[in-house]
Amino acid sequence: MRLLIPDLPCADALMPWLRRIDAARQYSNFGPLVRELEATLAAHWPIAPIAPVGADLHVRTASSGTAALELAMAALDLPRGGEVLMPAFTFPATAAAALRQGLRVLFADVAEGSWQLSPVLAREVARHRRLALVMPVATFGRPLDAAAWDAFSEDTGVPVLMDAAAAFGNQAVGHRACAAFSLHATKPFGIGEGGLIATRDAALAERVARLSNFGFEGGRAAAVAGNAKMSEYAAAVALCQWARRGALRERRRARWPAYSALLDGLPGVGRQTGFDAGDALPANLVLMLPVPAAPVAAALAREGIETRRWYCPPLPAQPAFAACPVVGDLPVTAALAGRSLGLPWHGFLTEADLDQLRCALATHVVPTLMQEPAGHA
Repeated sequence: MRLLIPDLPCADALMPWLRRIDAARQYSNFGPLVRELEATLAAHWPIAPIAPVGADLHVRTASSGTAALELAMAALDLPRGGEVLMPAFTFPATAAAALRQGLRVLFADVAEGSWQLSPVLAREVARHRRLALVMPVATFGRPLDAAAWDAFSEDTGVPVLMDAAAAFGNQAVGHRACAAFSLHATKPFGIGEGGLIATRDAALAERVARLSNFGFEGGRAAAVAGNAKMSEYAAAVALCQWARRGALRERRRARWPAYSALLDGLPGVGRQTGFDAGDALPANLVLMLPVPAAPVAAALAREGIETRRWYCPPLPAQPAFAACPVVGDLPVTAALAGRSLGLPWHGFLTEADLDQLRCALATHVVPTLMQEPAGHA
């Protein structure tokens, strides 16, 4: 049983958009499909803010989710060598993007339940350190509280860039807190490769666009920048996916109740909060086991069920980021590192798949869980 199966449009479905590319003969450099995609998303963003924000939304495209993070940081014009607070439990791209922008990474623990950096902890850190940026992560697609991060930024003056790589369709965009998204093939709204930056700051959006195109302004390079533009072909897939968005979400939504009930029946197993109410669905389905995850993963592998240890080991334990400082202890991150396990979750799961998973858990996993003391790491 595969862990992830991308749900992208077939060749026939793409033909109307590909023919438009043929007719326009513009393949990159902010072509008509890219401009249409940006305008469509800005006008019809899937998630409205909880509170009125008083400004229009602006969306800019990028060649990848990582490029979107780097563009947003560059457009924010952060001081070189400034400190960026981020969770220790995240994908390497979060930290790598900051380091590549000449910034310093500061890791912190995530909160229990949400598995996200909390505004409360960020406020505490901001009282003792001069932060250039805070970059919370919408872990596994769980939406961040945009209003709370807006309030943090308003009160502290520290800008917030939400790394919402896996949360397109779940994540609202605040007034001050901008967001970056990944459109990688494995994401719920995947196009193969691509990224988005969403902000209510029109000037920031324009800087992002310029920086994605070598820093050109008026035909001259006004900033040192690279090429991070989305091509017309990627935009064609994105527009086709946008037309399919209802079906994409419904496929996953239809499978969620039975899957959720299956997981609820596992003794001592925890799940990430934030998906039991409202419309948000997880991008990745990760359990918190009361026992070490490695033997559970091995047992499921013997049954032909693919699993993954996402974000393990945490970034401070990885060679590329070992020199980055950590603020405080990391108890939740450490627990996740030892006991979190990702299960298959995508729109092509069948009832037979769920039955196989249920039997495998009952045969190889549940007895182990019941024998081990809760909290064993």
